[in-house]
Amino acid sequence: MSHVPAEPVPPAAVPPEADSVLVRVGEAATKSERVRYDMQSQLAANLTHLLDDREVDGTVVHRRNRPVVRTTEPAAATTVVTDAPGVVSASPARSVEPTMDAVTDALATIATDQGLDGSFAVRVNRVGVEYPFDSEDVEREGGAAVYDAVDADDPEVDLDDPDTVFRAEIYPDEAFVFGPKHQGPGGLPVGSQRPLVTLLSGGIDSPVAAFEILRRGAPVKPVYVDLGDYGGPDHRARAEAAARTLAEYAPNHVDALHVVDGGDVCRELADTLEQGRMLVFRRFIYRVAADLAADWGATGVVTGEVIGQKSSQTTQNMSVLDSVTDFPIHRPLLTVDKDEITERAKRIGTYTAAEIPAGCNRFAPDQPETRAGLAQMADIEPDWLEERAKEVAEAAERVSLE
Repeated sequence: MSHVPAEPVPPAAVPPEADSVLVRVGEAATKSERVRYDMQSQLAANLTHLLDDREVDGTVVHRRNRPVVRTTEPAAATTVVTDAPGVVSASPARSVEPTMDAVTDALATIATDQGLDGSFAVRVNRVGVEYPFDSEDVEREGGAAVYDAVDADDPEVDLDDPDTVFRAEIYPDEAFVFGPKHQGPGGLPVGSQRPLVTLLSGGIDSPVAAFEILRRGAPVKPVYVDLGDYGGPDHRARAEAAARTLAEYAPNHVDALHVVDGGDVCRELADTLEQGRMLVFRRFIYRVAADLAADWGATGVVTGEVIGQKSSQTTQNMSVLDSVTDFPIHRPLLTVDKDEITERAKRIGTYTAAEIPAGCNRFAPDQPETRAGLAQMADIEPDWLEERAKEVAEAAERVSLE
């Protein structure tokens, strides 16, 4: 696989004899009992598919508020897990008996293996109440074990702002000892919301918008409108590359890019319209997306539009675009600056494909419309546009991302 979105977990961050990955969820843990169970079951399924897709060993065990991956490849499994929407963070861990001696011995072993540079602290969390010790007892004994084990001259204990933290989570049936937490994307598990049709151009903005929707738990159904002579093979190639990258985050939910032929409509509008041409074409695209959403049981349409970024993206023009369909139009990047969107594109791995040159700017008129009204659209929009949208939606090509 050419793209690995998360930073690989370094071997030094993996405890000796690590056999598990602790997975932390965020918002899902705050839901009602039934919703929490459903979301965590969905996350477990997503993690299983993601591990299989990356060919990394791992079996997901469903614990309350803390999925655990049993694995012989803890570093690789942690890297995979921290790509999954719904995961706040994860840590490679060593499973031991839930006793004071076993936990403190394991903490000392980790400290000896990883060494110590600066101050340290031990943090312990118990789940349940039936223990012959409390968390402070284990932290005190574990801290003493670490102090004695590290090869350092009088190591400093700092409980407020330590340079290194050694951690343990203790359950009635087992305990986990671990070090750093590796950040995930957060949000909700993909599949916990209804799907949305996502208009994907392959530029910088729309793949980031699609990822933000994935991160909020909604599967995306990417749709690319082929501009024919006004786009070219490179324009389509970057959309396919962006869709494949998105699929790497949720392979069991994003499996195809749907390609719609908009070339003839582009050409006819370019030959007959000057003022308002871009808005008319975008209204055509919205109609296509709405028709596909209706066919697929999706609940809305997603775009990468940002207020004021382009002439078609003024608040006035977006209201004209929205009026073409009853489906809600979701714009997750509506108020985000371009520099931040670009940084997000780099983090999720879609930026490189967005740099592929494309000629779609040749379709834009010399004098773009920034303050269009519905009356103007009624005057200039061709009568055939709505029917043509239905035709090309029905003929959409499914391109597998597997």
